Amino acid sequence: MLTKIAVVLGLFSFTLMLNLPFGLLRSKCRKYSFKWFLYIHLPIPVVFLARVTSHLDYHYIPLFLIAAILGQLIGGRINI
Repeated sequence: MLTKIAVVLGLFSFTLMLNLPFGLLRSKCRKYSFKWFLYIHLPIPVVFLARVTSHLDYHYIPLFLIAAILGQLIGGRINI
């Protein structure tokens, strides 16, 4: 049980950190452009593969969706 919590927290952190640079890139693009669309959707297959290889079922998808949205929003607010 404890290892499953650790895996979920690790994948949550991974999803959030993965989406930070994509949120930064998305914020510098014109809204609804092709690049904007790509920067939102490119991390999804990576998170899917990480979830499947860690043997987590589909019940955790909303949690990782929250992490992805948070990563995109926080990344969009970073000023470099």
